Amino acid sequence: MLNRRTFTAAVAGSGLALGLPAFAQFADRTIKFTNGVNEDHPVGVGVKKMQEILGAKSGGKMKISAFWGGSAGGDLQATQALRAGTQEMVCTSSSPLVGIVKELGVFDLPFLFNSEKEADAVLDGPAGEYFNKKLEAAGLVNLAYWENGFRNLTNSKRPINKVEDFEGVKVRVMQNNIFLDSFKTLGTNAVPMAFGEVFTALETRTIDGQENPFVTIETSKFFEVQKYLSVTRHAYTPFLVLYSKKLWDGLKPEEQALLREAAKEGQKVQRQANRDLNAKSLETLKKSLQVNEISAAEQKRMLDKVKPVYDKNVPTIGAEAVKVVTDELKKVRGG
Repeated sequence: MLNRRTFTAAVAGSGLALGLPAFAQFADRTIKFTNGVNEDHPVGVGVKKMQEILGAKSGGKMKISAFWGGSAGGDLQATQALRAGTQEMVCTSSSPLVGIVKELGVFDLPFLFNSEKEADAVLDGPAGEYFNKKLEAAGLVNLAYWENGFRNLTNSKRPINKVEDFEGVKVRVMQNNIFLDSFKTLGTNAVPMAFGEVFTALETRTIDGQENPFVTIETSKFFEVQKYLSVTRHAYTPFLVLYSKKLWDGLKPEEQALLREAAKEGQKVQRQANRDLNAKSLETLKKSLQVNEISAAEQKRMLDKVKPVYDKNVPTIGAEAVKVVTDELKKVRGG
């Protein structure tokens, strides 16, 4: 039986003794969340989970209003709005952020990770925290690392099984110096091009190939204008769920903690959805494209071939940032 003293303590602990309503620690907030992908992308699964958790644990006070497919502007434009304190959140790949935090260029280095497990261990550990501090100094709070995933090569000329097969293939790459260096070093004729132009350029044979995660290759229908898919896994790119530091500092600690919790829970379902969908997309692509895996020995030859890309770009990225990641990778790989 509950005695008077225990009952009084319980009531005081709940805040009811002070006359506070439930969820009083949360203000009514509608948070603008933008990104460049469509709602049916795995990022949509992560955002939905965030919305559920925020709604349940704030009594419906904290809400996310999501804008999809770049409808509210590009990722870089949104990131600058976060830094200025005129928008709350964006989910963006690390690559467009290199101009703001140069150290993030480490994730553009070729053949850095061997698996999703390695990427998770690095991003969710001390190395991830290292980059979070760099981001915070630039006016951005990273709530969680989500997944864009491994990139793979398609083309219309030949299967890419070994280093020599890259020679002379005209490949579209992102407008990013490290990707440009990587593909030039591998022997391709690398062409920087905006993503929106790629399908037509492939269709007209202005270029021979392109590189992207399986999901993007499928949803962009590149299989209609390509013949070969080589599982190169030459780069792994994370997504970052960023919040404006200026606006973050105006939140209550309970609100900050809930946003971090929601982003971490969103991370779990987003990563799994991304991996499931990539596996499904690969099976679909096999019906239209000639697909080949790369042997471990040839993967190593490719890595050896692009070593000059590391030597050239490490000074720009920062030797410390590269060391933080490679040291963590050594631990993950057992020394």
